Amino acid sequence: MADIQLVDVSLRDGNQSLWGATGLRTRHIVEIAPVLDRIGFRALDFTSSTHMGVAVRTHREDPWERIRLTHAAMPHTPLQFIGSGLRFISWEPVHPDLIRLAYHRLVDAGLQRFVVLDPMHDMAAMLQSARDVRAAGGTEIIGALTYTLSAVHDDQFYAGLAAKMAASPDFDRVYVKDPAGLLTPDRARTLFPAVQAGLAGRLPLELHSHCTIGLSPLTYLTAAELGVDVLQVACGPLANGTSLPNAERVVANLRELGHRVDLDDRLLAAASAYFGRLAIAEGLPPGVPQEYDASFLRHQMAGGVVTTLRRQLAELGLSDRFEAVMAEVSHVRADLGYPIMVTPFPQMVCGQALCNVLGTDRYGNVPDQTILYVLGKFGRPTAPVDPDVRDRILSRPRARELQAQPPPASPEELRKTLPRGIGDEEFLLRATMPAGEVDAMLAAGPASRRYNPELKPVLDLLDGLAARPPVAQLRIDKPGFRLELRAEPFGVPRA
Repeated sequence: MADIQLVDVSLRDGNQSLWGATGLRTRHIVEIAPVLDRIGFRALDFTSSTHMGVAVRTHREDPWERIRLTHAAMPHTPLQFIGSGLRFISWEPVHPDLIRLAYHRLVDAGLQRFVVLDPMHDMAAMLQSARDVRAAGGTEIIGALTYTLSAVHDDQFYAGLAAKMAASPDFDRVYVKDPAGLLTPDRARTLFPAVQAGLAGRLPLELHSHCTIGLSPLTYLTAAELGVDVLQVACGPLANGTSLPNAERVVANLRELGHRVDLDDRLLAAASAYFGRLAIAEGLPPGVPQEYDASFLRHQMAGGVVTTLRRQLAELGLSDRFEAVMAEVSHVRADLGYPIMVTPFPQMVCGQALCNVLGTDRYGNVPDQTILYVLGKFGRPTAPVDPDVRDRILSRPRARELQAQPPPASPEELRKTLPRGIGDEEFLLRATMPAGEVDAMLAAGPASRRYNPELKPVLDLLDGLAARPPVAQLRIDKPGFRLELRAEPFGVPRA
Protein backbone atom coordinates (compact mmCIF):
# COMPACT_ATOMS: atom_id res chain seq x y z
CA MET A 1 0.00 0.00 0.00
CA ALA A 2 1.21 3.52 -0.80
CA ASP A 3 0.98 7.18 0.12
CA ILE A 4 -1.24 8.84 -2.49
CA GLN A 5 -1.40 12.58 -3.15
CA LEU A 6 -4.15 14.45 -4.95
CA VAL A 7 -4.16 17.36 -7.40
CA ASP A 8 -7.45 19.26 -7.48
CA VAL A 9 -8.77 20.36 -10.89
CA SER A 10 -12.03 22.02 -9.82
CA LEU A 11 -11.05 25.59 -10.70
CA ARG A 12 -9.79 24.83 -14.22
CA ASP A 13 -10.75 21.47 -15.72
CA GLY A 14 -13.87 20.94 -13.61
CA ASN A 15 -15.10 24.40 -14.49
CA GLN A 16 -14.24 23.84 -18.16
CA SER A 17 -15.73 20.35 -18.43
CA LEU A 18 -19.04 21.08 -16.71
CA TRP A 19 -19.54 24.84 -16.83
CA GLY A 20 -17.97 25.80 -20.15
CA ALA A 21 -15.04 27.54 -18.38
CA THR A 22 -17.46 30.41 -17.61
CA GLY A 23 -18.96 29.28 -14.28
CA LEU A 24 -16.29 30.59 -11.91
CA ARG A 25 -15.39 34.24 -11.52
CA THR A 26 -12.57 35.82 -9.55
CA ARG A 27 -14.69 36.40 -6.46
CA HIS A 28 -15.86 32.77 -6.44
CA ILE A 29 -12.26 31.56 -6.52
CA VAL A 30 -10.70 34.00 -4.05
CA GLU A 31 -13.43 33.28 -1.48
CA ILE A 32 -12.65 29.55 -1.30
CA ALA A 33 -8.89 29.74 -2.00
CA PRO A 34 -7.75 29.85 1.67
CA VAL A 35 -9.73 26.67 2.37
CA LEU A 36 -8.32 24.88 -0.68
CA ASP A 37 -4.84 25.90 0.45
CA ARG A 38 -5.19 24.04 3.77
CA ILE A 39 -6.78 20.81 2.51
CA GLY A 40 -3.45 19.23 1.63
CA PHE A 41 -3.62 19.02 -2.17
CA ARG A 42 -0.27 18.58 -3.87
CA ALA A 43 -1.20 21.28 -6.39
CA LEU A 44 -4.18 22.98 -8.02
CA ASP A 45 -4.88 22.84 -11.75
CA PHE A 46 -5.64 26.55 -11.93
CA THR A 47 -5.73 28.03 -15.42
CA SER A 48 -4.89 27.89 -19.12
CA SER A 49 -4.70 30.56 -21.79
CA THR A 50 -8.24 29.57 -22.82
CA HIS A 51 -9.50 30.30 -19.30
CA MET A 52 -7.64 33.59 -19.29
CA GLY A 53 -9.41 34.59 -22.49
CA VAL A 54 -12.79 33.59 -21.03
CA ALA A 55 -12.17 35.79 -17.98
CA VAL A 56 -11.70 38.80 -20.26
CA ARG A 57 -14.37 37.99 -22.83
CA THR A 58 -17.18 36.72 -20.62
CA HIS A 59 -16.64 38.35 -17.23
CA ARG A 60 -14.53 41.44 -18.05
CA GLU A 61 -12.06 40.35 -15.40
CA ASP A 62 -8.29 40.65 -15.54
CA PRO A 63 -6.84 37.10 -15.59
CA TRP A 64 -3.45 38.33 -14.37
CA GLU A 65 -5.10 39.91 -11.33
CA ARG A 66 -6.96 36.63 -10.73
CA ILE A 67 -3.68 34.70 -10.64
CA ARG A 68 -2.06 37.15 -8.22
CA LEU A 69 -5.03 37.25 -5.88
CA THR A 70 -5.32 33.48 -5.77
CA HIS A 71 -1.61 32.98 -5.21
CA ALA A 72 -1.72 35.46 -2.33
CA ALA A 73 -4.74 33.66 -0.83
CA MET A 74 -3.16 30.20 -1.06
CA PRO A 75 0.63 30.56 -0.90
CA HIS A 76 1.31 26.96 0.20
CA THR A 77 -0.26 25.12 -2.78
CA PRO A 78 1.37 25.37 -6.23
CA LEU A 79 -0.92 26.72 -8.95
CA GLN A 80 -0.76 24.97 -12.33
CA PHE A 81 -0.95 26.25 -15.91
CA ILE A 82 -1.52 23.91 -18.86
CA GLY A 83 -0.51 24.83 -22.39
CA SER A 84 0.81 23.51 -25.67
CA GLY A 85 3.54 26.06 -26.37
CA LEU A 86 1.99 26.71 -29.79
CA ARG A 87 -0.64 29.31 -28.93
CA PHE A 88 -1.74 31.77 -26.27
CA ILE A 89 -5.48 32.56 -25.86
CA SER A 90 -6.15 32.61 -29.62
CA TRP A 91 -6.32 29.27 -31.42
CA GLU A 92 -3.97 30.65 -34.04
CA PRO A 93 -0.27 29.74 -33.66
CA VAL A 94 1.83 32.59 -32.26
CA HIS A 95 5.49 33.51 -32.41
CA PRO A 96 7.72 31.52 -30.01
CA ASP A 97 8.98 34.74 -28.41
CA LEU A 98 5.41 35.66 -27.47
CA ILE A 99 4.98 32.31 -25.72
CA ARG A 100 8.27 32.83 -23.86
CA LEU A 101 7.11 36.26 -22.71
CA ALA A 102 3.83 34.72 -21.52
CA TYR A 103 5.68 32.09 -19.47
CA HIS A 104 7.74 34.79 -17.74
CA ARG A 105 4.68 36.84 -16.87
CA LEU A 106 2.79 33.76 -15.64
CA VAL A 107 5.65 32.86 -13.28
CA ASP A 108 5.88 36.46 -12.06
CA ALA A 109 2.13 36.47 -11.36
CA GLY A 110 2.39 33.38 -9.13
CA LEU A 111 2.20 30.19 -11.20
CA GLN A 112 4.78 27.55 -10.36
CA ARG A 113 3.67 24.26 -11.94
CA PHE A 114 3.35 23.90 -15.72
CA VAL A 115 1.92 21.06 -17.80
CA VAL A 116 3.53 20.84 -21.24
CA LEU A 117 1.12 19.22 -23.71
CA ASP A 118 1.23 18.63 -27.43
CA PRO A 119 -1.90 16.92 -28.85
CA MET A 120 0.26 15.23 -31.50
CA HIS A 121 3.09 14.30 -29.12
CA ASP A 122 5.65 16.27 -31.10
CA MET A 123 8.57 15.66 -28.73
CA ALA A 124 10.77 18.33 -30.26
CA ALA A 125 8.06 20.90 -29.54
CA MET A 126 7.46 19.56 -26.02
CA LEU A 127 11.15 19.60 -25.14
CA GLN A 128 11.45 23.19 -26.37
CA SER A 129 8.40 24.23 -24.33
CA ALA A 130 9.87 22.61 -21.22
CA ARG A 131 13.13 24.50 -21.74
CA ASP A 132 11.22 27.76 -22.17
CA VAL A 133 9.22 27.21 -18.97
CA ARG A 134 12.40 26.37 -17.05
CA ALA A 135 14.10 29.51 -18.35
CA ALA A 136 11.08 31.55 -17.21
CA GLY A 137 11.39 30.20 -13.67
CA GLY A 138 8.82 27.41 -13.59
CA THR A 139 9.67 25.16 -10.63
CA GLU A 140 7.75 22.01 -11.61
CA ILE A 141 7.27 20.93 -15.22
CA ILE A 142 5.03 18.00 -16.10
CA GLY A 143 5.14 16.24 -19.46
CA ALA A 144 1.75 15.05 -20.73
CA LEU A 145 1.25 11.65 -22.30
CA THR A 146 -2.18 12.23 -23.86
CA TYR A 147 -4.00 8.91 -23.96
CA THR A 148 -6.18 7.77 -26.83
CA LEU A 149 -7.14 4.64 -28.73
CA SER A 150 -5.85 4.17 -32.27
CA ALA A 151 -3.74 1.91 -34.46
CA VAL A 152 -0.55 3.77 -33.44
CA HIS A 153 -1.08 4.71 -29.78
CA ASP A 154 0.03 1.44 -28.17
CA ASP A 155 1.94 0.89 -24.90
CA GLN A 156 5.34 1.07 -26.59
CA PHE A 157 4.43 4.38 -28.23
CA TYR A 158 3.85 5.91 -24.81
CA ALA A 159 6.87 4.15 -23.28
CA GLY A 160 9.08 5.69 -25.96
CA LEU A 161 7.77 9.17 -25.24
CA ALA A 162 8.26 8.64 -21.51
CA ALA A 163 11.89 7.66 -22.07
CA LYS A 164 12.54 10.89 -24.00
CA MET A 165 10.97 12.94 -21.20
CA ALA A 166 13.02 11.12 -18.57
CA ALA A 167 16.19 11.92 -20.50
CA SER A 168 15.48 15.65 -20.38
CA PRO A 169 16.62 17.78 -17.41
CA ASP A 170 13.61 20.06 -17.95
CA PHE A 171 10.85 17.62 -16.97
CA ASP A 172 10.18 16.98 -13.28
CA ARG A 173 7.18 14.69 -13.57
CA VAL A 174 5.06 12.90 -16.19
CA TYR A 175 1.35 12.35 -16.25
CA VAL A 176 -1.00 10.24 -18.30
CA LYS A 177 -3.70 12.64 -19.46
CA ASP A 178 -6.88 10.82 -20.46
CA PRO A 179 -9.17 13.66 -21.65
CA ALA A 180 -11.88 11.34 -23.00
CA GLY A 181 -11.90 8.90 -20.08
CA LEU A 182 -11.06 5.93 -22.31
CA LEU A 183 -8.47 4.24 -20.08
CA THR A 184 -9.80 0.96 -18.64
CA PRO A 185 -8.36 -0.85 -15.61
CA ASP A 186 -7.26 -3.70 -17.90
CA ARG A 187 -5.34 -1.37 -20.23
CA ALA A 188 -3.86 0.42 -17.21
CA ARG A 189 -2.24 -2.88 -16.15
CA THR A 190 -0.16 -2.90 -19.33
CA LEU A 191 0.19 0.84 -19.98
CA PHE A 192 1.57 1.96 -16.63
CA PRO A 193 4.29 -0.71 -16.37
CA ALA A 194 5.38 0.16 -19.92
CA VAL A 195 5.52 3.89 -19.13
CA GLN A 196 7.31 3.26 -15.84
CA ALA A 197 9.88 1.16 -17.68
CA GLY A 198 10.44 4.07 -20.06
CA LEU A 199 10.86 6.45 -17.13
CA ALA A 200 13.36 4.04 -15.53
CA GLY A 201 12.61 5.40 -12.07
CA ARG A 202 13.86 8.89 -12.98
CA LEU A 203 10.50 10.71 -12.94
CA PRO A 204 7.31 10.09 -10.91
CA LEU A 205 4.01 9.39 -12.66
CA GLU A 206 0.54 10.94 -12.23
CA LEU A 207 -2.89 10.16 -13.69
CA HIS A 208 -5.54 12.56 -14.96
CA SER A 209 -8.63 10.77 -16.34
CA HIS A 210 -12.12 12.08 -17.02
CA CYS A 211 -15.35 10.33 -16.00
CA THR A 212 -16.94 10.61 -19.46
CA ILE A 213 -18.00 6.95 -19.65
CA GLY A 214 -17.67 6.09 -15.98
CA LEU A 215 -14.35 4.21 -16.08
CA SER A 216 -11.92 6.53 -14.31
CA PRO A 217 -12.94 5.95 -10.63
CA LEU A 218 -12.07 2.26 -11.04
CA THR A 219 -8.97 2.96 -13.13
CA TYR A 220 -7.68 5.24 -10.36
CA LEU A 221 -7.67 2.35 -7.90
CA THR A 222 -5.75 0.19 -10.36
CA ALA A 223 -3.27 3.03 -10.96
CA ALA A 224 -2.61 3.38 -7.23
CA GLU A 225 -1.99 -0.36 -7.04
CA LEU A 226 0.54 -0.06 -9.88
CA GLY A 227 2.59 2.69 -8.25
CA VAL A 228 1.01 5.87 -9.58
CA ASP A 229 1.21 8.08 -6.51
CA VAL A 230 -0.59 11.26 -7.65
CA LEU A 231 -4.22 11.25 -8.86
CA GLN A 232 -6.17 14.25 -10.12
CA VAL A 233 -9.68 14.87 -8.76
CA ALA A 234 -12.43 17.50 -8.45
CA CYS A 235 -14.63 18.71 -5.60
CA GLY A 236 -18.39 18.32 -5.15
CA PRO A 237 -20.50 19.44 -8.14
CA LEU A 238 -17.34 20.08 -10.18
CA ALA A 239 -16.64 16.33 -10.25
CA ASN A 240 -18.15 13.48 -12.31
CA GLY A 241 -20.02 14.01 -15.57
CA THR A 242 -17.34 14.87 -18.13
CA SER A 243 -15.08 16.15 -15.35
CA LEU A 244 -12.78 14.08 -13.10
CA PRO A 245 -13.55 11.72 -10.20
CA ASN A 246 -14.99 13.06 -6.96
CA ALA A 247 -12.23 13.81 -4.43
CA GLU A 248 -14.11 12.58 -1.36
CA ARG A 249 -15.11 9.30 -2.99
CA VAL A 250 -11.59 8.70 -4.34
CA VAL A 251 -10.13 9.29 -0.87
CA ALA A 252 -12.63 6.92 0.76
CA ASN A 253 -11.97 4.19 -1.81
CA LEU A 254 -8.19 4.51 -1.58
CA ARG A 255 -8.27 4.28 2.20
CA GLU A 256 -10.62 1.31 2.04
CA LEU A 257 -7.95 -0.50 0.01
CA GLY A 258 -5.27 0.39 2.56
CA HIS A 259 -3.62 3.39 0.90
CA ARG A 260 -2.73 6.49 2.90
CA VAL A 261 -4.11 9.87 1.81
CA ASP A 262 -2.94 12.72 4.04
CA LEU A 263 -5.40 15.58 3.74
CA ASP A 264 -7.97 17.36 5.90
CA ASP A 265 -11.33 15.62 5.40
CA ARG A 266 -13.23 18.39 7.17
CA LEU A 267 -11.87 21.13 4.93
CA LEU A 268 -12.36 18.98 1.82
CA ALA A 269 -16.02 18.59 2.78
CA ALA A 270 -16.25 22.35 3.36
CA ALA A 271 -14.87 23.09 -0.11
CA SER A 272 -17.27 20.62 -1.74
CA ALA A 273 -20.18 22.16 0.17
CA TYR A 274 -19.15 25.67 -0.93
CA PHE A 275 -19.12 24.65 -4.58
CA GLY A 276 -22.50 22.99 -4.06
CA ARG A 277 -24.02 26.19 -2.68
CA LEU A 278 -22.39 28.18 -5.48
CA ALA A 279 -23.84 25.86 -8.14
CA ILE A 280 -27.35 26.30 -6.71
CA ALA A 281 -27.01 30.08 -6.37
CA GLU A 282 -25.64 30.54 -9.89
CA GLY A 283 -27.86 27.95 -11.59
CA LEU A 284 -24.92 25.76 -12.66
CA PRO A 285 -25.43 22.03 -13.31
CA PRO A 286 -23.62 19.59 -11.01
CA GLY A 287 -21.68 16.71 -12.50
CA VAL A 288 -23.37 13.32 -12.14
CA PRO A 289 -21.91 9.82 -12.52
CA GLN A 290 -21.95 8.69 -16.13
CA GLU A 291 -23.27 5.45 -17.58
CA TYR A 292 -20.95 3.36 -19.72
CA ASP A 293 -21.29 4.04 -23.45
CA ALA A 294 -19.25 1.60 -25.56
CA SER A 295 -19.76 3.65 -28.76
CA PHE A 296 -17.55 6.35 -27.26
CA LEU A 297 -14.54 4.06 -27.56
CA ARG A 298 -15.09 4.09 -31.33
CA HIS A 299 -15.78 7.74 -32.14
CA GLN A 300 -14.16 9.38 -29.05
CA MET A 301 -16.29 12.50 -29.56
CA ALA A 302 -17.00 14.62 -26.50
CA GLY A 303 -20.63 14.94 -25.49
CA GLY A 304 -20.78 18.65 -26.32
CA VAL A 305 -19.56 18.06 -29.88
CA VAL A 306 -22.12 15.28 -30.41
CA THR A 307 -24.91 17.51 -29.09
CA THR A 308 -23.87 20.33 -31.43
CA LEU A 309 -23.82 17.94 -34.39
CA ARG A 310 -27.35 16.70 -33.61
CA ARG A 311 -28.61 20.27 -33.40
CA GLN A 312 -26.94 21.31 -36.67
CA LEU A 313 -28.38 18.32 -38.55
CA ALA A 314 -31.85 18.96 -37.10
CA GLU A 315 -31.68 22.60 -38.24
CA LEU A 316 -30.84 21.37 -41.74
CA GLY A 317 -33.63 18.79 -41.69
CA LEU A 318 -31.02 16.02 -41.87
CA SER A 319 -31.37 14.28 -38.53
CA ASP A 320 -31.51 10.94 -40.32
CA ARG A 321 -27.84 11.40 -41.39
CA PHE A 322 -26.49 11.46 -37.82
CA GLU A 323 -25.31 7.83 -37.73
CA ALA A 324 -23.66 8.19 -41.14
CA VAL A 325 -21.70 11.23 -39.95
CA MET A 326 -20.62 9.47 -36.76
CA ALA A 327 -19.39 6.49 -38.78
CA GLU A 328 -17.48 8.83 -41.09
CA VAL A 329 -15.80 10.47 -38.08
CA SER A 330 -13.82 7.27 -37.48
CA HIS A 331 -12.71 7.16 -41.13
CA VAL A 332 -11.67 10.82 -41.22
CA ARG A 333 -9.68 10.45 -38.01
CA ALA A 334 -7.77 7.52 -39.53
CA ASP A 335 -7.22 9.48 -42.78
CA LEU A 336 -5.72 12.37 -40.82
CA GLY A 337 -3.24 10.26 -38.82
CA TYR A 338 -5.33 9.66 -35.69
CA PRO A 339 -5.37 13.11 -34.06
CA ILE A 340 -6.25 12.88 -30.38
CA MET A 341 -9.80 14.08 -29.93
CA VAL A 342 -9.17 17.16 -27.84
CA THR A 343 -10.02 20.71 -28.96
CA PRO A 344 -9.71 21.76 -31.74
CA PHE A 345 -9.41 18.33 -33.36
CA PRO A 346 -12.90 16.90 -32.56
CA GLN A 347 -14.53 19.93 -34.15
CA MET A 348 -12.21 19.66 -37.15
CA VAL A 349 -12.78 15.93 -37.68
CA CYS A 350 -16.54 16.25 -37.18
CA GLY A 351 -16.76 19.17 -39.60
CA GLN A 352 -14.87 17.26 -42.28
CA ALA A 353 -17.01 14.14 -41.72
CA LEU A 354 -20.13 16.24 -42.13
CA CYS A 355 -18.80 17.66 -45.42
CA ASN A 356 -17.95 14.16 -46.64
CA VAL A 357 -21.40 12.76 -45.89
CA LEU A 358 -23.39 15.70 -47.24
CA GLY A 359 -21.20 16.31 -50.30
CA THR A 360 -21.15 14.44 -53.59
CA ASP A 361 -17.80 12.82 -52.79
CA ARG A 362 -15.35 12.52 -49.88
CA TYR A 363 -13.08 15.56 -49.46
CA GLY A 364 -14.87 17.39 -52.25
CA ASN A 365 -15.35 20.21 -49.75
CA VAL A 366 -12.56 20.85 -47.24
CA PRO A 367 -12.78 23.54 -44.49
CA ASP A 368 -9.77 25.77 -43.87
CA GLN A 369 -9.08 24.14 -40.50
CA THR A 370 -8.56 20.74 -42.16
CA ILE A 371 -6.25 22.29 -44.75
CA LEU A 372 -4.21 24.01 -42.01
CA TYR A 373 -3.95 20.71 -40.17
CA VAL A 374 -2.61 18.89 -43.23
CA LEU A 375 -0.20 21.78 -43.85
CA GLY A 376 1.22 21.17 -40.36
CA LYS A 377 0.04 24.46 -38.86
CA PHE A 378 -1.19 22.62 -35.75
CA GLY A 379 2.02 20.57 -35.43
CA ARG A 380 3.24 17.30 -36.89
CA PRO A 381 0.58 14.54 -36.95
CA THR A 382 1.42 11.45 -34.89
CA ALA A 383 0.92 9.19 -37.92
CA PRO A 384 1.20 10.27 -41.56
CA VAL A 385 -1.89 11.64 -43.26
CA ASP A 386 -3.21 9.21 -45.88
CA PRO A 387 -1.21 10.08 -49.04
CA ASP A 388 -4.25 10.18 -51.36
CA VAL A 389 -6.18 12.40 -48.93
CA ARG A 390 -3.16 14.63 -48.43
CA ASP A 391 -2.63 15.08 -52.19
CA ARG A 392 -6.30 15.86 -52.75
CA ILE A 393 -6.39 18.47 -49.99
CA LEU A 394 -3.10 20.17 -50.86
CA SER A 395 -3.90 20.37 -54.58
CA ARG A 396 -6.69 22.85 -53.85
CA PRO A 397 -6.07 26.55 -54.65
CA ARG A 398 -7.10 27.40 -51.09
CA ALA A 399 -4.26 25.27 -49.74
CA ARG A 400 -1.76 27.32 -51.70
CA GLU A 401 -3.29 30.54 -50.33
CA LEU A 402 -3.08 29.31 -46.74
CA GLN A 403 0.45 28.02 -47.24
CA ALA A 404 1.51 31.47 -48.44
CA GLN A 405 0.30 33.22 -45.29
CA PRO A 406 3.15 34.97 -43.44
CA PRO A 407 4.46 33.43 -40.20
CA PRO A 408 3.19 34.77 -36.87
CA ALA A 409 4.39 38.27 -36.07
CA SER A 410 7.06 38.70 -33.41
CA PRO A 411 6.31 40.65 -30.22
CA GLU A 412 8.38 43.53 -31.56
CA GLU A 413 6.28 43.66 -34.72
CA LEU A 414 3.02 43.39 -32.77
CA ARG A 415 3.96 46.20 -30.39
CA LYS A 416 4.15 48.57 -33.37
CA THR A 417 0.44 47.98 -34.01
CA LEU A 418 -0.69 48.42 -30.37
CA PRO A 419 -0.90 51.41 -28.01
CA ARG A 420 2.50 52.62 -26.87
CA GLY A 421 3.61 52.23 -23.28
CA ILE A 422 1.37 49.32 -22.28
CA GLY A 423 2.77 46.69 -19.91
CA ASP A 424 3.55 43.12 -20.87
CA GLU A 425 0.36 41.71 -19.36
CA GLU A 426 -1.91 44.05 -21.31
CA PHE A 427 0.23 43.55 -24.41
CA LEU A 428 -0.26 39.76 -24.27
CA LEU A 429 -4.03 40.23 -24.08
CA ARG A 430 -4.17 42.79 -26.88
CA ALA A 431 -1.89 40.71 -29.10
CA THR A 432 -4.26 37.74 -28.95
CA MET A 433 -7.75 39.21 -28.39
CA PRO A 434 -10.04 41.81 -30.00
CA ALA A 435 -9.27 45.30 -28.73
CA GLY A 436 -12.88 45.93 -27.70
CA GLU A 437 -12.85 42.99 -25.30
CA VAL A 438 -9.68 44.18 -23.58
CA ASP A 439 -11.00 47.76 -23.44
CA ALA A 440 -14.21 46.54 -21.78
CA MET A 441 -12.22 44.58 -19.19
CA LEU A 442 -10.10 47.62 -18.31
CA ALA A 443 -13.17 49.85 -18.10
CA ALA A 444 -14.82 47.43 -15.68
CA GLY A 445 -12.06 47.97 -13.13
CA PRO A 446 -10.83 45.51 -10.49
CA ALA A 447 -12.88 42.36 -9.98
CA SER A 448 -14.99 41.89 -6.86
CA ARG A 449 -13.18 39.81 -4.24
CA ARG A 450 -16.03 38.80 -1.93
CA TYR A 451 -18.74 36.24 -2.52
CA ASN A 452 -21.38 34.55 -0.42
CA PRO A 453 -23.70 32.12 -2.26
CA GLU A 454 -26.43 32.66 0.33
CA LEU A 455 -26.64 36.36 -0.60
CA LYS A 456 -27.06 35.71 -4.32
CA PRO A 457 -30.91 35.79 -4.29
CA VAL A 458 -30.92 39.09 -2.37
CA LEU A 459 -28.35 40.66 -4.69
CA ASP A 460 -30.32 39.50 -7.74
CA LEU A 461 -33.43 41.09 -6.25
CA LEU A 462 -31.64 44.39 -5.68
CA ASP A 463 -30.23 44.34 -9.21
CA GLY A 464 -33.74 43.70 -10.56
CA LEU A 465 -35.20 46.55 -8.53
CA ALA A 466 -32.47 48.92 -9.69
CA ALA A 467 -33.46 48.21 -13.29
CA ARG A 468 -37.14 49.11 -12.66
CA PRO A 469 -38.77 52.54 -12.43
CA PRO A 470 -38.59 54.05 -8.91
CA VAL A 471 -41.38 53.16 -6.47
CA ALA A 472 -42.41 54.86 -3.23
CA GLN A 473 -42.97 51.65 -1.32
CA LEU A 474 -41.79 48.04 -1.55
CA ARG A 475 -42.91 45.12 0.60
CA ILE A 476 -41.71 41.52 0.42
CA ASP A 477 -43.77 38.87 2.24
CA LYS A 478 -42.61 35.29 2.72
CA PRO A 479 -43.52 32.76 5.39
CA GLY A 480 -41.88 33.99 8.57
CA PHE A 481 -40.32 37.01 6.84
CA ARG A 482 -41.42 40.54 5.88
CA LEU A 483 -39.29 43.33 4.41
CA GLU A 484 -40.84 46.76 3.88
CA LEU A 485 -39.07 49.74 2.35
CA ARG A 486 -40.58 53.22 1.97
CA ALA A 487 -39.08 56.27 0.34
CA GLU A 488 -39.19 59.49 2.39
CA PRO A 489 -38.82 62.98 0.91
CA PHE A 490 -35.29 64.26 1.40
CA GLY A 491 -34.96 66.44 4.51
CA VAL A 492 -38.46 65.66 5.84
CA PRO A 493 -38.32 63.66 9.09
CA ARG A 494 -40.64 60.70 9.38
CA ALA A 495 -43.56 61.33 11.79
